[in-house]
Amino acid sequence: MLVIMTGRGPDSAGFAVYGEGSDGQIKLTVRGVDLAGLAESLGSGVTGILRDTHLVLSVPAAKEEAVRAQLAVTRPDLVVTGAGQRMELFKEIGLPVDVSRRFGLPNMAGTHGIGHTRMATESAVTTDGAHPFSTGSDQCLVHNGSLSNHRSLRRVLEAKGLSFATDNDSEVAAGYITSKLEEGATLAEALEASLSDLDGFFTFVVGTESGFAVLRDPISCKPAVMAETDQYVAFGSEYRALARLPGIEKARVFEPEPARVYAWERI
Repeated sequence: MLVIMTGRGPDSAGFAVYGEGSDGQIKLTVRGVDLAGLAESLGSGVTGILRDTHLVLSVPAAKEEAVRAQLAVTRPDLVVTGAGQRMELFKEIGLPVDVSRRFGLPNMAGTHGIGHTRMATESAVTTDGAHPFSTGSDQCLVHNGSLSNHRSLRRVLEAKGLSFATDNDSEVAAGYITSKLEEGATLAEALEASLSDLDGFFTFVVGTESGFAVLRDPISCKPAVMAETDQYVAFGSEYRALARLPGIEKARVFEPEPARVYAWERI
């Protein structure tokens, strides 16, 4: 699906995969250089799997804050791309086919995944600007569109204690969802609230530990299409992203309605 959508996003690509997790363990996906031996340097109980420019650290949950603090001091050059019990998050500059191969996406497995191909329109082509964005545990967001009030919303969220690594409006949208979830909202309620709090146009796909949800703004000027079968649910900006999926000829294919939250939970 990512490769087919190269024409819509040739600058960079990224994906979050929700694979197996272990009780009492947290996965920290970090990005940078000179990653060999990093896991061992973080003390007992920490292991790592190296995937190109990213390292997935498995950390005892009780040590997560200590490991983050240690990394901030000893390796301030590293970026934590995502964290959670099940989520691993990878992204890089380059064509989707190259990014996919570099990280070994074809050999990964999980209950669900969120992918994105990017064509930079309002910011530079950087790995930091690639999607998905993650601002909460096991949570990620991809966005097609543009938000006009992201700077003022950023200040509100920062006052609540959230921090941001980029100037990207999509990261602010992710932070907004995180803030609502921390306040006790369900994912559906958080997305519904965004319809009044976010100015601009957007299609969001949000992943969580238990599933994912889709929302288009009331005008819905950005394309979106979904396919649902007894075996899977799939989303794409265009039907061609879905056309080669197994059993697509028997799927219920539809365009998500404006201002309506669609959500699915894993069994």
